[in-house]
Amino acid sequence: MRLNKVSTLIATAVLATLSAAPALANQAGDIVVRAGLTKINPSSEQSTIYALNKTVDLGAGAITASTEDDSQLGLNFVYFVTDNLAIELLAATPFSHDITVNTGAGAVNLGETKHLPPTLSALYYFNDATAKFQPYIGLGINYTVFFEEKFNPALTGDSSPEIVKLGGEDFGPAPINLTNLKLKNSWGLSAQVGADYKLNDQWLVNASARYIDIDTTATFNAVNDEVTGQVDVSIDPWVYTISFGYTF
Repeated sequence: MRLNKVSTLIATAVLATLSAAPALANQAGDIVVRAGLTKINPSSEQSTIYALNKTVDLGAGAITASTEDDSQLGLNFVYFVTDNLAIELLAATPFSHDITVNTGAGAVNLGETKHLPPTLSALYYFNDATAKFQPYIGLGINYTVFFEEKFNPALTGDSSPEIVKLGGEDFGPAPINLTNLKLKNSWGLSAQVGADYKLNDQWLVNASARYIDIDTTATFNAVNDEVTGQVDVSIDPWVYTISFGYTF
C-alpha cells in the first residue's frame, strides 16, 4: 500500500515537472530580438567609370571601381504572425566601405562611403513550432541609404594625378581634383536562408545568409568641376549574420 502511494507521488511530481518545462515553441504574437555580427560581402563586379559620358583612361585602359567588405553589429526584429509565418526587420550600425579603383596598372583607393541597409522580409519556418531547430527562408525588400561619401584626399587637390584620356581622346594635362561624390539611394529585393536554435524558452542562437540587390549610381565632379562623371555600381552583397536572440 505504501509502495503504491510512493509511486503515485513520483508520477505526480514527474507530470508537474513536465508541465512546468519550457514549451520551446514559436507562437503567434511572439517577438524575437536578435543581435550579433553581420558581415557584408559586396559583389566583386568591376564597374566602368565615365566622365563627360566617355570612359576614363589613365593610359592602361578604362578604369573600373568596386567596393570592399565590412562587418558591423547587426540587429533584427521578428514578429510571428502565426506559428510558422513571421515578419523580420533587419537593421545595423552603419557600414563603411572603401571604394577601390583598378586603373589597369594597379589598385588605388578612390574613397569611401557609409550606408544603412534596412530590409523588411517575410519568413517561413518549416518545422513544427515546438522543435528546437527552426530553419526558415525569407523574401523581402531593401532600401539602402548612402551617406558621408568622400574621396581619398590624395585625389582632391591640385597635386592629384593627371587625366590622360577620356574615351580614347586626349583631354590635356590637368589634375583630377575629384569633388562632390554622391551615391544614389537604392531599392531592391532580398532573399535569405537561416535557422534559429532554441537554447531555452527565451534564448536562441541564429545564423543566416541573405542576398540583397543593391544597385547605385555614383556621381562626381573633376578637374575643378569642369568635368562631370558617374559610375553605375552593382554592390549586390551577400550578408552573413551570427547572433543571439531573446523571445518576448
